[in-house]
Amino acid sequence: PGETRWVLLLSINPGGPNGGSATQYFTGQFDGTTFTSDNPDSTALWLDHGTDNYAGVTWANLPEADSRRLFIGWMSNWDYANVVPTQSWRSAMTVPRQLTLASTPEGIRLVSQPVAELQKLRGEAATRQTIEIADKTALPLQTPAYELQFSTDLAQTSAGRLGLLLQNSQGETVKVYFDREENHFAIDRSQAGKTSFSEKFARVQTAPRISDSEQLQMHLLVDVASVELFADGGLTCMTAIFFPNEDFTNVSLFAEGGTFGADITAWPLQPATFSPVAAK
Repeated sequence: PGETRWVLLLSINPGGPNGGSATQYFTGQFDGTTFTSDNPDSTALWLDHGTDNYAGVTWANLPEADSRRLFIGWMSNWDYANVVPTQSWRSAMTVPRQLTLASTPEGIRLVSQPVAELQKLRGEAATRQTIEIADKTALPLQTPAYELQFSTDLAQTSAGRLGLLLQNSQGETVKVYFDREENHFAIDRSQAGKTSFSEKFARVQTAPRISDSEQLQMHLLVDVASVELFADGGLTCMTAIFFPNEDFTNVSLFAEGGTFGADITAWPLQPATFSPVAAK
């Protein structure tokens, strides 16, 4: 608390934690000429472990009263960006994120959270309840665009894997889950629909859990062709795109190898609208 650090972002390709493009970060001190990292050269820290958050930028010239550090990334990967199966557009951007720093047992780490302004897109909460998940429990979300938060007490959990399952009527799926044995988060888009355009696209991507709390939190923003995960308050983040042949409108929480209790809140998301601003 009260400490100040500079954060250096480095967009690299190849070399990402799940292959191809990614953004590495370093915390440390900067005297105007030289940056000195807090960590040894062997420590690799990633702003986002997913395959689809690259070459991000931070905002400049925010109002003086707004001290936030805001970031937005390119939602793709040079492993396949030129061949994704789209026609009128070629990649989107991540949601804007607020970056902060947190102290962990491993040292100071970067935390990412969706900006508070995105809450204006929320519709009426579709569900707000505590339930026991065994196998698969459907959620009352009939839209492919929504925000979902759930938490569970790992000390009271017997499931080996737990998370979110997206499905459509064609049998296509995306899984976003936590694996207790491996202590990592994962996104499996291998059955997500169109994957044949690149042999590097369908792989399962993983991210280590940084938090050691028994309270596991998963916060997800899901759109028609993407998922953004902010786990444990944003200590671990993953972003992944996908290309189903039909929208994923069947949403469930699932458990493998046991059960877990979940405190859930979910909101359908309205489309963002933009108003032109006249030049001064």
